[in-house]
Amino acid sequence: MPVPFPPAGHIEDSPRRIRVFFKGHYIVDTKKAKLVWEHSFYPQYYFAKADVPEKYLQAKTSNTSAGSSEIHDVVVGNNRAEEGATVFKDGNLKGLVKIVFGKMDAWFEEEEQIFVHPKDPYKRVDILHSARNIRVEVEGVEVANTTRALLLYETGLPVRTYLPKTEARLDLLKDSELTTACPYKGVAQYYDIVLPSGKILKDIVWWYRAPLPDCGQIKGYVAFYDEKVDVWVDGEKVERPKTQFG
Repeated sequence: MPVPFPPAGHIEDSPRRIRVFFKGHYIVDTKKAKLVWEHSFYPQYYFAKADVPEKYLQAKTSNTSAGSSEIHDVVVGNNRAEEGATVFKDGNLKGLVKIVFGKMDAWFEEEEQIFVHPKDPYKRVDILHSARNIRVEVEGVEVANTTRALLLYETGLPVRTYLPKTEARLDLLKDSELTTACPYKGVAQYYDIVLPSGKILKDIVWWYRAPLPDCGQIKGYVAFYDEKVDVWVDGEKVERPKTQFG
């Protein structure tokens, strides 16, 4: 059954004070931001044009692929974020400005810094201790076995199982250079698995050295991509999920 998230195109007011920081200046400071769902997965912040001082926007080119809009660089002194903003001139987004989240130095909701993208107000994350026996194999090699897992439930995504590092085959885990970021959990580091045969499975395990406070329980635990490994729960093999979002 589909999860009833807001559909693409949904727009609603945000009750939070939003500030956008770039090169020593708050280029936006407003209590009237809009949450706009460009797709159904999560929203972005958009702002009334009056809340983004014109001195920080420099028109660059026209873009009519999504209606009437204009691409701008965000400029503070000699500092420039190329194509950092879009000003919309027609349709449901008329009069709004989108600032590219990753091109700014920091974003704040009230006094709290946010990362990656705004959280979806219709999603939540719950973490539960589990005494089930969870066993993970990769190509017939057992790489983890525990009865002390944490189950992370994130609305609309597969349940993720986090296992104590001490109950995983650390001798088979090799540090990867990959990192990813999540607005709910923080910055994840990754491991490759190096099997006794010498075969390497890249970026198949992740963990959080310093998770965000709401997910602090998973600190130091490891999670395996269930889509890429074999998992048994209380002796019963689990069908691999089809999605690959962690």
